[in-house]
Amino acid sequence: MSPDEATANRAHSILLRTTFDEDALSKAAREARQRLGGAPTAVFAFVSADWRPRLKDCLEIIQVEGHAATITGCSGYGLMGVGQEDENVSGISVLFLRLPDTQALRTEIEEGDFADAEAGMPWPRITGAAPDDFGGWIALAHPQRLRSEGWLRQWNTVYPGEAIYGGLCSGGPSPDDLFLFTEAGESRAAMIATRFSGGVRMGGVVSQGCRPIGEPYTITEVDRNVVVSIGQRRAYEVLEDAFESLEETEKAAARGNIFAGLAMTEYKDELRQGDFLVRNILGGDPNAGVLALGAYPRVGQTLQFQLRDQDSADEDLRNQCAGAQARYGQPFASLLFSCAGRGVRLFESPNHDAGVIEDVFGRVPLAGYFCNGEFGPVGGKNFIHGYTASAAFFLNR
Repeated sequence: MSPDEATANRAHSILLRTTFDEDALSKAAREARQRLGGAPTAVFAFVSADWRPRLKDCLEIIQVEGHAATITGCSGYGLMGVGQEDENVSGISVLFLRLPDTQALRTEIEEGDFADAEAGMPWPRITGAAPDDFGGWIALAHPQRLRSEGWLRQWNTVYPGEAIYGGLCSGGPSPDDLFLFTEAGESRAAMIATRFSGGVRMGGVVSQGCRPIGEPYTITEVDRNVVVSIGQRRAYEVLEDAFESLEETEKAAARGNIFAGLAMTEYKDELRQGDFLVRNILGGDPNAGVLALGAYPRVGQTLQFQLRDQDSADEDLRNQCAGAQARYGQPFASLLFSCAGRGVRLFESPNHDAGVIEDVFGRVPLAGYFCNGEFGPVGGKNFIHGYTASAAFFLNR
């Protein structure tokens, strides 16, 4: 191996669709180590809930056969590999990363830390790398321990401009089907976050799967999460107008699939798909004319309603990936976090999100899972999303 090869970033991914199989996993881990040309810097693993009784054995195999000192992972309802998605199956998806010139700093954040952040006492600044060496964050979290979005507002303050990609673990209907883990075994943390810095860059896409409908208007009155008026008109009336703007063939499918889009910038002449933070409409009162949103909009912010359907979701992800390729170049590895509400439920056929990434970037090593919620930046700030595909791309500097 030449000096350049010894210091090159490398990645390898595996996807096994099986109940726990010691021989298959051992073989795959050995192959990963050989492909990397040495021990991995970091490993991300996602397992189906039925692997939980054998999790200790699984982690031991990856450590011994893959020479992995650091493993971070969680349970997943469905698993992903290169160009492939499998829902409600037994198995494991793993991404091995060998990053010779990169520092991977991992922190396990307890539930009480989020309460401290809400009280105005955020976590201490992670040190050890110059700001311009920052690559990105990968975060996995437990939905039953991550009780408030307030932590994310504090996080954006403590780590301004540092993008987070990741998701909430999934797995099954039982609380026991949801778990986080490290190489030491199951973790009781609320979140496990890894910060990459040094020899790797990180880019990504956050595809919320919607397109704007109706017209954009300025919010003129709001009470916490209740929008009272938009453009000096009742908010509910503006929603009705947006619905009526659809073709007759679209209206039946639109029921239950219209969302509120909050513009992340007021400095664009024309707002397009991807310029909005998409949030649920929790309810509406046609008599009072108000709408309750799953967000806290502000007076003066632009709102445009959004339609979620398979064509819009496909177009958005393809556009986002094409834009990422033009902006970042070719990645050498990827992690994909897609909402459990996507997949076959939305697209009526398998492999959509992983397939689009393969179409745009080729057969880049990829691992991932279907989430209960996804992390990713919109407009330079990090949010928790739903019905979203959030993909992190690892790139050479």
